[in-house]
Amino acid sequence: MIHWKRSLISLKQNKIYSLLGLAMRGRNLVSGEFQTEDAVKKGSAMLVIVAEDASANTKKLFHDKCSYYEVPVYEYGTKEELGWAIGRDLRSSVGVCDAGLADALIKQLEANLPG
Repeated sequence: MIHWKRSLISLKQNKIYSLLGLAMRGRNLVSGEFQTEDAVKKGSAMLVIVAEDASANTKKLFHDKCSYYEVPVYEYGTKEELGWAIGRDLRSSVGVCDAGLADALIKQLEANLPG
């Protein structure tokens, strides 16, 4: 339990999770597989983030849907971290519905890519 709390305390400094929390508070974010998939299909999602520990089926689903609908998709964090950042339980995927926040998140995600 102590290790879990320490990992969440270190998340407070992460810009990506802060922006996701801001998007959630501004009602510019959808979370969960069904809502995120629906937002991609409707064209309201500007960015999709899938948890790194999501199932292979979930990752494939979002990569396929997002490539078809031309929505950027990134794998970042764990289900626990994504859920904590937006004030919910475990979330395997989130969709950002605001273009400005999506651009800011993409910049941060690109900066955090390995290599």
